Amino acid sequence: MEQQQASSCGGVAEADEKRIRVQSAISQFKMMKGALIPILHEIQDLYGYLPEPVLQMVAAELNLPMSEIYGVASFYHFFSLTPKGENVVHLCLGTACYIKGAQAVLDRLSTELKVPVQGTTEDNKFTLEATRCLGACGLAPVMTIGEKVHGRLTPNTIPKILKGI
Repeated sequence: MEQQQASSCGGVAEADEKRIRVQSAISQFKMMKGALIPILHEIQDLYGYLPEPVLQMVAAELNLPMSEIYGVASFYHFFSLTPKGENVVHLCLGTACYIKGAQAVLDRLSTELKVPVQGTTEDNKFTLEATRCLGACGLAPVMTIGEKVHGRLTPNTIPKILKGI
């Protein structure tokens, strides 16, 4: 095992640590009604998405069918069943943003990043997502990249913003 850890630069140790944290979350919430959602939150925080092998472990521990776990995971927008990029770009397509040109901004983002909406760049640097509201209508059209808010966007402002990341 030590050789395996050394050859993978800590990858095995990190994976083991994550599984221990998932097991801890399962133990912490197992007896609560609605335990699945906080457990899925912990997994999402650890991995950045919900890996199938980890979900299978949850299914076994909670004695739940995978269909129920997938039903919950796919119902809530917060959860992702696929890995996301280092920077998640959320562009608002709510009414105020849409009226002020959000679709053209989204098209430019897709072109610049060379990915469709819900896609992740080949280098895993960006994931592009459209959302219904970011709560910043006065800055329409608006997007977030991570925690940073960018407002009053035009298609021509996109290249400069992306280069700054």
